[in-house]
Amino acid sequence: MMKRWTARTAVVVIAGAMLTTGVARAAEDGAGAYQKNCVSCHGAGGKGDGPAAKMLKPPPGDFATGLKGMADADIAKLIKEGGKSMGKNHPAFGTKLSDDQINAVVQHIKGLK
Repeated sequence: MMKRWTARTAVVVIAGAMLTTGVARAAEDGAGAYQKNCVSCHGAGGKGDGPAAKMLKPPPGDFATGLKGMADADIAKLIKEGGKSMGKNHPAFGTKLSDDQINAVVQHIKGLK
């Protein structure tokens, strides 16, 4: 016997697919923004070992230790406003990245630890 879809069921299925796609797109955006703006210093795995890290004084930190205990909002502020806002040495990306991109980068970074 074939089950009939109601309009409500269709809306729920479509909304679920859109949400899943949105989450996947946000993850891709975070990875892409990280690759474009962060890898050169922080490295692909967030260990502070990117190609430019050798030239930086102090060198970039390892996310596993440097971000330990920091809330997502604090990490986002560090990315957006730069390190001076939090007593760290880090460039500001608030004029280059949108708030959504910054939040996506935060989620990507958390996945690297």
